[in-house]
Amino acid sequence: MNRKVAFTAMDQGTREDYELVAAHDAKNAAGLADRVLVWLRSMDGDSPYRISRLDHALQTATRAERDGADDQTVACALLHDIGEVISPRNHSQAAAAVLAPYVSEKNHWIVRHHGLFQGYYYLHHYGGDRNARERYRDHEHYEACVEFCARWDQASFDPAYKTHPLEHFELLVRELFAREPRPFL
Repeated sequence: MNRKVAFTAMDQGTREDYELVAAHDAKNAAGLADRVLVWLRSMDGDSPYRISRLDHALQTATRAERDGADDQTVACALLHDIGEVISPRNHSQAAAAVLAPYVSEKNHWIVRHHGLFQGYYYLHHYGGDRNARERYRDHEHYEACVEFCARWDQASFDPAYKTHPLEHFELLVRELFAREPRPFL
């Protein structure tokens, strides 16, 4: 990119400056699906689980698809843990931030909170509160997140489960990120 904005502080920017930035951002956004697929592939490595983190993601998405979930939900099942690539300590929030402009408020909420809801299955082993998710009991998407974790996420660590390969879901990922993004949340 040869052209540069004229400003050195954002409050000095002109419409032309911000049109240049918007064009650059649009080009960057167009490559998001490719980057996300690279992130997924990077999860195919050593893991303390009996399967790789990529296999977990694929298995979660395969289960969701076989249960008849809509395409967007299947994509969220596939991508729910991509935040681990860049931020393992708050992977749910990181994944939700990437997905937010492209998914429904419900799916965004589920991805954002699935880490806490998954805690139901293991936090008590560390002296934690496995029922921490209960603080969201009255939220409209509480039951959907419980179901996401119970049916698909927590059950998807099985090396014997016949899982679709990443190529099976690639078009779904590309279609998700090709959608017109929602405005800033």
